[in-house]
Amino acid sequence: MACGDLTQLAFHNDILVGAIAVRCERQPNGKAKAYIATLGVLAPYRNFAIGAKLLQRSLASAQQDPNIEEAYVHVQVDNEDAIRFYQRHGFEKGEVVKDYYKKLSPPDAVVMSKKLAA
Repeated sequence: MACGDLTQLAFHNDILVGAIAVRCERQPNGKAKAYIATLGVLAPYRNFAIGAKLLQRSLASAQQDPNIEEAYVHVQVDNEDAIRFYQRHGFEKGEVVKDYYKKLSPPDAVVMSKKLAA
């Protein structure tokens, strides 16, 4: 299981303007999940589909590994923009994790996941 190309960076004129950090989490059954730890784009570069392209490239890399069955991410429950973003890319809402964020209000997160087909 390589998992090496899941993290992606976006540059504009040699300036880092966006990034997605994804780690591969091995499961007891020998398979894996791709966990999206963070996805961000600098404010002046939003609305150019950079975040969507970062996510798509990362998911495409994950789909190349037949052991990675799913991608998932925690999203703050009141972050409607992020929830809609992930839903547009095929993610579905799952369980709510109480007190996931220690320094944010509200502290709860919804787990959003997407099945990956190799």
